[in-house]
Amino acid sequence: MDNFDLSRRLAAEALGTGILVTTVVGSGIMAETLTKDVALALLCNTLPTGAILVVLITVLGPISGAHFNPAVTLVFAGKRELPVNEAALYVIAQIAGGIAGTMAAHLMFGLPLLDVSTKVRTGGPQWFAEAVAAFGLVATILAGIRFQRTAVPWLVGLYITAAYWFTASTSFANPAVAIARSLTNTFSGIRPADLPGFILAELCGAFAGLLLMNWLLGHSRAPAPLPITEPLQ
Repeated sequence: MDNFDLSRRLAAEALGTGILVTTVVGSGIMAETLTKDVALALLCNTLPTGAILVVLITVLGPISGAHFNPAVTLVFAGKRELPVNEAALYVIAQIAGGIAGTMAAHLMFGLPLLDVSTKVRTGGPQWFAEAVAAFGLVATILAGIRFQRTAVPWLVGLYITAAYWFTASTSFANPAVAIARSLTNTFSGIRPADLPGFILAELCGAFAGLLLMNWLLGHSRAPAPLPITEPLQ
């Protein structure tokens, strides 16, 4: 990441977030086209999303860190691993890339470039689900970096694949993706009016994940020294 200048890192963040959103929205449209079974449609939406995350983090991670998510970017800014001014630019690039991703998906399926969603996603259980989703995502990333850095693309892809199904909100876990999904009135959409609750819950969950993992991973006790024995005479 240190070998790439800021403009390239911002381009990678915009590109990665855009392709992620294109996958989420596009697979949702395809699923709605092919089946009326909601559970099957959700599965058709889940698998491509998890798969593309593995690809994107693997190929773009060395450039920008592959955040693709304002909550993740703020976590790294909070850890002082990313300057605040660069973090702000990352967030702008992610949001812009996400909106472009929605537009790309709509173009592929012959829909209006932007179409404000009317899909209701609100209420305490949904907000709590988003907090849980973001908490788990941050915990997965930070622990993965600490113990198995090369496995992070798979860890994140598998986590999001699982979280689609164990959270009531289907695990947006990403403010930029949530904003982009408010501009599609399709399977993956969310009403703009419901965004504040989702985004606040995601940020709270990410912050809680950062606090816990800072403590959990912060300091480990040194192993006890082996007993010293007298040599045999």
